[in-house]
Amino acid sequence: MNLLKERESLLPFIPSPLPLVFAQQAVLTPHGWIAIFVTIAIFGAMQRRHAVSVDLLFLGGLVLVTLTGVLSPEQALEGFSNKAVVMIAALFAVSAGLRVTGVLDWIGNRLLGGATTERGALLRLAAAIVPASAFVLNTPLVAMMAPVVVDWCRRRSISPSRLLIPLSYLTIIGGVCTLIGTSTTLVINGKLAQMAAGKEYSPKIVEKIGELSFFEITWVGVPLALIGVTYMLLVAHRRLPNRTDLVEEFDEHRRDYLVEMQVEQRCPLIGKSVENAGLRHLPGLFLIEIGRGDETITPVSPNDIILANDRLVFTGVVTTIADLERIPGLVPAVDNSFETQPAQRVQRVLTEAVLSRTSPLIGLTVRGSNFRKRYNAAVVAVHRNGERLTNKVGNVRLEPGDTLLLQTRNEFVESHRNSRDFYLVSRVGKTTARRHDRALWAGLLFVGLILWLTIASLWPGMLAWGNLTSKSIAAIAVVLAMIVTRCMTTSEARSAIDLQVLLTIGAALGLGKALELSGAARWLAESLVDATTALGVAPDWKPYLLLAIVYLLSQLFTETITNIAVASIMIPVAVNVAVAGGSDPRPFIIAVTLAASLSFVTPIGYQTNLMVMGPGGYHPRDYWRVGWPLALLLTVSALVLIPQIWSFAL
Repeated sequence: MNLLKERESLLPFIPSPLPLVFAQQAVLTPHGWIAIFVTIAIFGAMQRRHAVSVDLLFLGGLVLVTLTGVLSPEQALEGFSNKAVVMIAALFAVSAGLRVTGVLDWIGNRLLGGATTERGALLRLAAAIVPASAFVLNTPLVAMMAPVVVDWCRRRSISPSRLLIPLSYLTIIGGVCTLIGTSTTLVINGKLAQMAAGKEYSPKIVEKIGELSFFEITWVGVPLALIGVTYMLLVAHRRLPNRTDLVEEFDEHRRDYLVEMQVEQRCPLIGKSVENAGLRHLPGLFLIEIGRGDETITPVSPNDIILANDRLVFTGVVTTIADLERIPGLVPAVDNSFETQPAQRVQRVLTEAVLSRTSPLIGLTVRGSNFRKRYNAAVVAVHRNGERLTNKVGNVRLEPGDTLLLQTRNEFVESHRNSRDFYLVSRVGKTTARRHDRALWAGLLFVGLILWLTIASLWPGMLAWGNLTSKSIAAIAVVLAMIVTRCMTTSEARSAIDLQVLLTIGAALGLGKALELSGAARWLAESLVDATTALGVAPDWKPYLLLAIVYLLSQLFTETITNIAVASIMIPVAVNVAVAGGSDPRPFIIAVTLAASLSFVTPIGYQTNLMVMGPGGYHPRDYWRVGWPLALLLTVSALVLIPQIWSFAL
């Protein structure tokens, strides 16, 4: 059948309102040229990533296509009200609730606590991260787990460069197992809903481009995840760098504090030995003595049992002291008025303050300084440069230059930054205490959300009353429930939402709509189909070749730009390629979904790759060395599996 007859046979499926008809060679309109030019300009500018932020680039492009008439203002702003944007914002907040209550800390510590070797840690990460990332957005999951991995590496004197790229990659491959594992699938779902609601496609095509169900991508996502995990366990460790200088930095930049913690009646460490309680191999922290009434146990052996009201004296680094603070029932022993209730503790942060020569505290002991009355803060630990303190914290006599680790209100730094009492006052990272008393609530609400989304996708009839099948409303409802049950505060929920990501998604959806409505996406699709026909490809093999081209283009753009932009822009192109080639759009939609999610070759393709670059001491070539075999393996596997699961036949 010649090209003309082939195109004529497709006319029943072509939307009549479009100016381009398949019986004639497509002509690119001025609006189409503008849409393509703006898209190329944004992609080119993104290669100079330090010049302008991604969200501003896409917002600028959206404004340009609107001012030139490609989109109406209403069409340009539709992306920001898209269900995908709302869903992603809500899931960011849900992840914050899991972090604030210590659920993710508990999972991380349980995950790596018993691992003793690099391979053992990698096995544990693979077993837990892949299924977890199927239900928790990748970015917050890596944000929670990266410090846990770094702390474990510090404790075992293993370079974090051996585990942080695997953490990112395992999160990525787990994210394609369900609809909510990655923002990419949610963005694509939002774009599909937008396209199905329009009038650009025939009813038969609209039926084929409906939203992805919760587990639809699972059929191909799980096999790809298993293949990826196998590669990570058998091959990746041979290609990962070993930045031994990172291990040396752990010792070079350490600052030893003396800290004394009291074991309360509700502490889960009671009755455990020092070894079993995990206090023997703390990164950069050493348990030097246990005070029990009038008795002092020193040196401390691994088999010593921890009892209620014990006073544990440690010496070590501030980051691990912050971890001690997150153990429920373990509180600083110096200040008897110290907040012990989680609701009050979360209102305080760790702060470092260096005593000046004119400080009224000089010559006083920590206990006798009345620090609480003077500054509304509690002394947690003391550091003296060049001297390892071995006394109890309360008996340390303060000297000029001593550094105090304090529990303070948020406003302490601003109030005392210019005080003559201190040389320097500064916050200590993200050291907020955890709401352990709300961990069960947060866990139950999260499990409830997963069940809600699963039922809404697989058995919508069970939730037919009202609007219970709306995934976005479900996520918002769980966020509100977490706030009502005090799993997190309203400000914590707000601050967890990544505004840059949401602006990028909304603007990218608008830019994708400009390519679609201007006819540019259809012109690109027809040109691609014409090119394959000119190559003399057999009709039976043409859908496979088109699928491979769409997948590879999406993958190339993802590695050099960003996954969210590719997800929004390539979906209209993929659907039009399928229609122009006379195929079911579903396999092409799945191809873009996977290609835009599975980024391994560059650090800029996916946000989690960029997040681990600094802590792991990676160079861009490290991602290429580890990632290209994995990308090739999953690309071939996906192109084999997709046609087996989703037929090309309309």
